[in-house]
Amino acid sequence: MTRSWVLLFVLMFIVLTSQFEWKEQLESETDETSSPLILSDEEQHIPQGKDSLQEKKILSQEKNIQKLNELVRDLRRQLLQCRNENQVELTELVTELDQLPLRGD
Repeated sequence: MTRSWVLLFVLMFIVLTSQFEWKEQLESETDETSSPLILSDEEQHIPQGKDSLQEKKILSQEKNIQKLNELVRDLRRQLLQCRNENQVELTELVTELDQLPLRGD
């Protein structure tokens, strides 16, 4: 039972930390959109670098999301395995209890 709780807390931690990263990304994107629309020739080169940097960030985040999805799948598989093991143990205990003689007999 404790293993499933640990897995649950790890999953919650991953979800919460990823939400903070997304919030930071959204805040930085809103800051960039509030910049002036008319740029000089020198300033036009800077956003292109920012665009490539943003693309790299997005690709990195997509890779992180894929890793997180794989972890979630693995955690779900482990949780199902624990449930199945617990069900088998419970069934064995019930069988053993049924075979015990009653005190009144």
